[in-house]
Amino acid sequence: MAEVIKMPKMSDTMEEGVIASWLVKEGDEVSSGDILAEVETDKATMELESYEDGVILHIGIKEGDAVPVDGVIAIIGEKGEDIDDLLKEIENGGDSNKSEKSEESKSEDKDKSEDKKSEKGSDEEIDASDVNATLITMPKMSDTMEEGVIASWLKKEGDKVEAGDILAEVETDKATMELEAYEDGTLLYIGIKEGDAAPIDGVIAVIGEEGADYEKLIKAHEQKSSGGESKKEDKEEKKEKSEDKKSSESKSDSGSPKPTPPAEAANKEKNGKDSGRVFASPLAKKIAKDKGIDLAEVEGSGGNGRIIKSDVENFTPKQKSKEASKQDTSSDQAMSIPQVVGEESYEEVKVSQMRKTVAKRLAESKFSAPHFYVTMEINMDKAMEARKSINEVSPVKISFNDMVIKAVAASLRQHPKVNSSWMGDKIRRNNHIHVGMAVAVEEGLLVPVIRFADNKSLSHIATEAKEFAKKAKNKELEQKDWEGNTFTISNLGMFGVEEFTAIINPPDACILAVGGIKQTAIVKDGQLVPGNVMKVTLSCDHRVVDGAVGSAFLQTLKGLLEDPVRILI
Repeated sequence: MAEVIKMPKMSDTMEEGVIASWLVKEGDEVSSGDILAEVETDKATMELESYEDGVILHIGIKEGDAVPVDGVIAIIGEKGEDIDDLLKEIENGGDSNKSEKSEESKSEDKDKSEDKKSEKGSDEEIDASDVNATLITMPKMSDTMEEGVIASWLKKEGDKVEAGDILAEVETDKATMELEAYEDGTLLYIGIKEGDAAPIDGVIAVIGEEGADYEKLIKAHEQKSSGGESKKEDKEEKKEKSEDKKSSESKSDSGSPKPTPPAEAANKEKNGKDSGRVFASPLAKKIAKDKGIDLAEVEGSGGNGRIIKSDVENFTPKQKSKEASKQDTSSDQAMSIPQVVGEESYEEVKVSQMRKTVAKRLAESKFSAPHFYVTMEINMDKAMEARKSINEVSPVKISFNDMVIKAVAASLRQHPKVNSSWMGDKIRRNNHIHVGMAVAVEEGLLVPVIRFADNKSLSHIATEAKEFAKKAKNKELEQKDWEGNTFTISNLGMFGVEEFTAIINPPDACILAVGGIKQTAIVKDGQLVPGNVMKVTLSCDHRVVDGAVGSAFLQTLKGLLEDPVRILI
């Protein structure tokens, strides 16, 4: 019996996922535990594992397309098994968990189908079963993804492709993923240009036998997609809408344009180096990292120029010529002068998927949670002295941010009401302390989590913080790295910012904005002397934390940082 594979929920906030690449194709035999595909969420790329033995009978989502959680992405069953009824049921919004209909239901469906065909006459359902081609649709690659952007096409119309070839790079809200071909054939049609976005399940390309009538396949897909909604209506409304639909279809059929393939995408250099990315297997990446090899210098021998293990093991670094170095230096020093002085110009940059997600979540937080802010100055003289002494013996360099994380964790232990979350009809008091640290990346903001921060030493926190910052910038964070924060810290002190306010990071009730340390005049023992001051601002959700509670928390934090020995107790 055929089994439907649905998009699993891979993170606590995930709403959809994008099929970054298929590792199998229709007709392949798979066993339980085999990796079927790579799925990209808004935080990381994860492997989709098969829990059934059988044959891949149907792949309904193309690489690069997004799928909502619980959306159907593929079907596994016995070789040669008839899944036409199951596909129709899925397309019509039925219960996809049922792999078979009763004989009675099949008979009724058949009778209705015949009646519908006789009523529609020339507008009968398009049968594309004879078209030897497969649609590639935009998969859902992240929990909040609604569309994907084709960053670049690595193949053009007319190219021969094999299973495993990289067809395109798809940009989501968190990362740029590889769209991998899952069958052999010819790239017959490209429906989305580079830089353009496609909605989840939108057709982006067609792969099949050379000369196949892919236009018929696309029309059949559009017809099925538009017809699914009518199944949800009652019989009377369905009959009336059917009459209206006949009229509208007869008009649209007479003047509907054929899908026109866009201009051929430019060929991409081997390994994708012209787009700044390098395609390599996970094992090749690990070996290269261990050996300190730059993968951009390695030529790949795998499919589509992918770098594999042997390529890294046999790699010999090349010395850069002096002449090339001079050319690089001269090019770096070249100035870009406007063509005409005073000429007006602008550039519009498409919003990345990550930026869209950050904007959506912060807007929801700002406009749903009533924020209030408490600011306090902290004398960091002793903290600076303590950091200098600690770094003389610490196995890893301790930063001021590490000291703030440790002090915040200790303060949360004394003020558990701050370590809470608004749950609608109740407030969750967290007994554990997981401190999120906001990390700015090129396309937005990520928040890896230091778990049980109150129980960790400064050197332990420093090591984790540095590793998380590196992984965030390289988009290598795993699901467990960003989930579960109970409090968040945003530090802009290293950028010279003296003071700012931050928007609360859900589901936290508070976030601490940390400014830079500034030398200024302070009063000490009745005299004006130079001192080092740091300003912090606590943003609080007034539904959970009151002003007195937030202020008491900051008083404790101030005491710990002004006398950092107390942090170690």
